[in-house]
Amino acid sequence: MRGPVQFSFARSVDPVLPLDLSITRMAVAEDVKGAKTSADYQKWENEQPEDKLRTMGRKNLIPYGLYAAKGFISANLADETQNGTGFSEQDLALCWEALASMYDHDRSASKGMMSCRGLYVFKHVGTDTDPEQRKRQAMLGCAPAQALLDLGKVIDISKNEDEMKKDAVTSPRKFSHYAVRVTRDRLPAGVELWVWDDSQGRLVNHD
Repeated sequence: MRGPVQFSFARSVDPVLPLDLSITRMAVAEDVKGAKTSADYQKWENEQPEDKLRTMGRKNLIPYGLYAAKGFISANLADETQNGTGFSEQDLALCWEALASMYDHDRSASKGMMSCRGLYVFKHVGTDTDPEQRKRQAMLGCAPAQALLDLGKVIDISKNEDEMKKDAVTSPRKFSHYAVRVTRDRLPAGVELWVWDDSQGRLVNHD
């Protein structure tokens, strides 16, 4: 689907091993005809065979995984004057807010303690002294995506061996078992780095 906002599939920084768990459902959803009180439901349940009231199932989980997702926003596809969608700055601000807090409002047994651990945004602003040319540079981008988004270019994620030794583990089991490093000196000319600040609930310039 073509549009100004696109995201890649998130990939785990290190290999993960899913665990397969068996679960037992201890209640059954049933529309009991004529039942009006809890005693009616209890009577119906007592008359049912045990295997009808208890069902087995399976759950898959990952003990811990740190996932990195990459996204892209095209100013050209958002610009209404260029047959775009009219994706506005206000829409963009809502997009950042949704990404930073989406798991806080979508808890479930399968998601566990999933959360956003960092939101880094590269903003193309241009370098030319002429305002119109600078705007054009910003629209088209001042650096290719791989020069910004490849791990190790500007942002690097590596295992924090010291923290892992403290917890006597050989595989990462929490966020502190990773180290996230930002090297601003590697930012290409005409590109700014913005980072989500939880305390302010917005992006701030990482200067």
